[in-house]
Formats: sequence, C-alpha cells, structure tokens
Amino acid sequence: MAGIRTRAMTEHRSAAAGRAAAVASLLQQECSLLLELYRKREDFHVDVSDGRLVSVPAPSSQLDTRDKLWSLHSALLQCRTFLERGIAKENEELGGGEKGKYEKQRETVKNRLSLLLINTGELLRAADGAAILTPNFDGSETESPSSLFELKLWIYRIYKEVEHWTKIAVTTLKELPSDTPKERRRITLSTRSKRR
Repeated sequence: MAGIRTRAMTEHRSAAAGRAAAVASLLQQECSLLLELYRKREDFHVDVSDGRLVSVPAPSSQLDTRDKLWSLHSALLQCRTFLERGIAKENEELGGGEKGKYEKQRETVKNRLSLLLINTGELLRAADGAAILTPNFDGSETESPSSLFELKLWIYRIYKEVEHWTKIAVTTLKELPSDTPKERRRITLSTRSKRR
C-alpha cells in the first residue's frame, strides 16, 4: 500500500512539473510579445536594459531539486513584485486609460506569472514536504525612477527580467528528475538493450 501511495505521489509530482513547464513556456512566448509591443509603443529600437533586478542567483546544476525550486520560486516572486510595482507606477504616471493590446498583454503576463508561481510553489511543497519559506521582498528597497524616461526604461528592464527568469524556469522545470516508475522502467529497459 505504501508503494502505491509513493508511486502516485511521484507521478503527481512529475505531472505537476510538466504542467509548470508548459505554463513557463507559454509565459515565455507572452513575455516576448509584451516586449515587442512595449518596444513599438516606446520606440525602443535596441535593447536598452542593463543589469539584473532580481537578487536571487540562477539555479545551478550543483543544487538539489528542492534548492533549484526554491531559487526559481524566489526569483519569480521578485519578478511579480517588480511587475506589479511597474504596472502601478506606469498607470499612475501615464494614466490607466483605455485598455489596448499592450495593456491586455501586460495583464496576461501578470496573470500567467502568478499561475507559474502557484505551480512552482506546489512543486516546492512536494519536494520539501513543508511550508515554503521564501524571502520577504516587497520591492521597496529598489529605487523608483525619477523621470518619465527613467520610468520607461525601468519598466522595460522589468519585462526583460520576467522574460529572463521565464527562460530559466522553462529549462529548470524540464530538467527536474522524472522519477516515475514508468520512466525508471524505460531507462532500465533501454540500458539492458544496449548491453546486448
């Protein structure tokens, strides 16, 4: 009975990782579209971003699954905080106005990022078996832009940061160990056939 429960939990975790990777892939496409819309809107012809905004190091191959997920989840939380602050500041300075294609895409990215956070949070809980303890980051320690041009650059940097961490999320989630019994059996069979 314990073996069945363990197998079910492992299969659930693998399916959850697959769902999270699919959400991250979709978010990556949506970020690219948002950046394209923003570049056209602000007439940015070259990449004007510089430096990282998120203070979490990227997950490395030396980390175990739990630590990779913790790093990824923490970075995505910071991205969402920056994104929410950027949207609020943009609405405050430039006015909310009528929602066009850009505003709708911005909302889509924000919602998809929140969904990815839920997914990575579930994976982290499953890997850790405990409550998630992530750093408290409200973004207040970052400098707010003082001019309209600085605001536009800062928002662009936020979108680039979300895109950057989304790419890392796709890679990290796809590389999570698939430890389902079916996967172990396939690996075992392919290893045996190579020996013959």
